[in-house]
Amino acid sequence: MKRWQKVFESSTLIRAEIVKGVLVEKGITAIVLNKKESVYQIHGSYQVMVSTDQALEAINIIKNEITF
Repeated sequence: MKRWQKVFESSTLIRAEIVKGVLVEKGITAIVLNKKESVYQIHGSYQVMVSTDQALEAINIIKNEITF
């Protein structure tokens, strides 16, 4: 089983999905983990996770190629 590492965190799902989409286009397997509180969706965040061996590459892509 792969070990996962958080490379991005946002309070909005759309930003997390955009980051995930860019990473997938670049060949990096990414998932969005919903850490929002389940009832009211007020507290928490969405986290983009990648395997630990692709984390550095993913962080560089996020830092250099994605702007909001």
